[in-house]
This record gives sequence, structure tokens and C-alpha cells, in this order.
Amino acid sequence: GGLAFIDLRDRYGVTQIVFNPDRDAAMHELARSLRAEDVIQVSGEVVLRDDRENEKLATGKIEIRAHELKVLNKSKTPPFEPGTSELPNEELRLTYRFLDLRSERLQEALKVRHRLTKLTRDYFDEHQFLEIETPILGRSTPEGARDYLVPSRVHEGSFYALPQSPQIYKQILMIGGYDRYMQIARCFRDEDLRADR
Repeated sequence: GGLAFIDLRDRYGVTQIVFNPDRDAAMHELARSLRAEDVIQVSGEVVLRDDRENEKLATGKIEIRAHELKVLNKSKTPPFEPGTSELPNEELRLTYRFLDLRSERLQEALKVRHRLTKLTRDYFDEHQFLEIETPILGRSTPEGARDYLVPSRVHEGSFYALPQSPQIYKQILMIGGYDRYMQIARCFRDEDLRADR
């Protein structure tokens, strides 16, 4: 047959790979046998796509003319295609979270979250704040919601609580002389959703 084309997805996006039967017939046949979510390793020549540029892709100006193809792992038929416009139900997506994380939508969300977190840390660092992580396990203290309790492995019948806020630790740090403290804190509150929060 003629040329074979596949879309290779990695953390940087999707790149088109071209397999030419005249270069390597066995590799061309192997490429034609690939299925969705097979894990492969490709080496080849990166070339401009000339007039066939795909503006929908970040890598749409290039393609890779394959010289070598190695199948690292064959995939079973996935329960859904990552990145399709029609999202499966949430329960299925959470069951197969590793597939859902491959979608462009979630990858972009994680990149935005990373950039915002980095921007926040950089800002506070420039203003001489110290980032200090406060404990995740502590004594249960009465606050606005129920605690999430974690049983102690060492002290039978005793429990630790996951923090609803770092308030007490923050106050201890301030009293201790740390006037510029910051933390991107995890807060665990066992309560129903509220429209005003």
C-alpha cells in the first residue's frame, strides 16, 4: 500500500508520523497494525509539512518520517478514546483515570494549575515569604465542619484528624517570629457543598 500515517501523542501534544513502505516494508506493516493507545517508540527525521500544515495542532507544522518503530506495549481496546469531544460519564472516566489524564482538556488544566502555583510561589518568594508546610495529621479541634479522622497504628483507639485549615499552625509560626509565611494548604472539611463557597 501507500504511505501510513499515525498520530503520536506525548506530553507535548500530537505529532503525525509517516511510514513509507519503500523505506522499510516490515516497519510499514507494523505501523498499519497499530491500534489506539498502543505504546510505541519512534525515531526518524523531523520535516516541515509544507502546504499540508495542520493549524489545529501545536506541532502541525512538522511531521516525522519514521526510520525506526518499536512497539513497547500493545493496548486492549480502551473503554473510551481520550480527548474525544463526547465525554463518557464521570464514573467511567474516574475508573480509567489514567486514560482520562491523557486528554488534552485535562493536560491543559494541569499545566494551567502548575503555572498558577509557580506564579504564586514566585510572587511570595520575591516578597521574602517563607513557604512552610504545616502538619497534615494533628489533634482534632472543633471547627465549622466534621473532621476526617485517621486511626493511629501505634496508639490503639486514638485518632488523628486531617486539618480543616492551617490556622493554629499559622498562628504558632507568627508568634515564633515568622511574619512572612505562605503555604498552598490542603484543607479537609467533612461537610456538604454550599452555594456560597
